[in-house]
Amino acid sequence: MDMQLTDMDCSKSISEIVRKDYRTAEVFKKYGINYCCGGQLSLEEACSLKNLDQTVLQNDLQKAIQGVSLPHTLQFDNWRMDFLIDYVVNVYHGYLQQTLVALEANLISFIEGHKKKHSELIDILSTFKELSSVLINHTKQEAEITFPYIRQIESTYRRKEVYASLFIRTMRKPLTLILENEHKQISELLIQLREKANHYQFPTNACTNHQVIYHQLQELDQHLVQLQHLENNILYPKAIAMEQELLQ
Repeated sequence: MDMQLTDMDCSKSISEIVRKDYRTAEVFKKYGINYCCGGQLSLEEACSLKNLDQTVLQNDLQKAIQGVSLPHTLQFDNWRMDFLIDYVVNVYHGYLQQTLVALEANLISFIEGHKKKHSELIDILSTFKELSSVLINHTKQEAEITFPYIRQIESTYRRKEVYASLFIRTMRKPLTLILENEHKQISELLIQLREKANHYQFPTNACTNHQVIYHQLQELDQHLVQLQHLENNILYPKAIAMEQELLQ
């Protein structure tokens, strides 16, 4: 979805810019510029009204729409577990910490004035809240307990410690149960969210803010799918296999 903010884009209304790329919504919110039903001013007009430097605002918008893409040839399964954990914590957990609270606030604020017209939003908010609660608790447990344990497994394995089996038996964490229970619960809630949000296809009469929220939910979904792949298919299976080998 990456785009360049052209002179033609700058002549469009604020609402049109946000509809073209939902990520610009957070920038306009930062500057107190209405981008929804009242966002019919052009970028130039909005800056003049708010006494803002248009160049500064355009630079912020450009930063917001410049995504970082990773090469498809990146071999995550060849990474050491400690490096993969750092990647997961800094990229994926960091994203969740920044996104979940803000997105819930956006949903609550929007639903207040639109629940009669779009009653499905109430169910979406309920499922999102449950998913958010599970994710916050799960990532906290991973950062404080599970990931340090996996790091110790890898360190013990690489150093070929003689006390390895004793360490595992003493400090063992239920890695398999985490996959079977917590990760499964996250997957099920994500499926429910998709279904209730009609796979993020917003209604034809959706206003700009409504569209932004659906795009943000879809972004969260995509993020969680990638995180599940890294953890369910690479990190946890490697840790469990290494754990089993140390126990032998």
